[in-house]
Amino acid sequence: MTSYLLDTNHLGRLIDSRCSLMARVQAAIDDGDMFYIILPVITETVFGFSILPRAKQNQAEWRKLRLLLTLQQVDEDDAMEAADMQVRLRRAGRQLETVDALIAAVAIRYDLTLLTTDRDFTPIQSLRWENWLAS
Repeated sequence: MTSYLLDTNHLGRLIDSRCSLMARVQAAIDDGDMFYIILPVITETVFGFSILPRAKQNQAEWRKLRLLLTLQQVDEDDAMEAADMQVRLRRAGRQLETVDALIAAVAIRYDLTLLTTDRDFTPIQSLRWENWLAS
């Protein structure tokens, strides 16, 4: 069993149930894998699909999708680790957005594989990540 944390670029694609990614996630769930989300990713995703012409349909798809996902709580330790990660990366000449640092901190702390297309995570050696949209 594998546990995954969804970045916005993967979660947003799942709103369209016709997307091939949805079939892959459903098959993984059927095999016992778990999929987690955190609040900042929900905020980014809901904002993104709510400004589209299909906003009402997207809201309906979101309500169905949300039942398949587990909300991973974020706490002060996660926030502190995210800030420390940003400082370390900046000192090494790399930038990482605050939300991305929080996503990485949660994935590492809870031993989750991050599903993302974002190459900004590359310098974080302790982070496991995959891009299911590339395959």
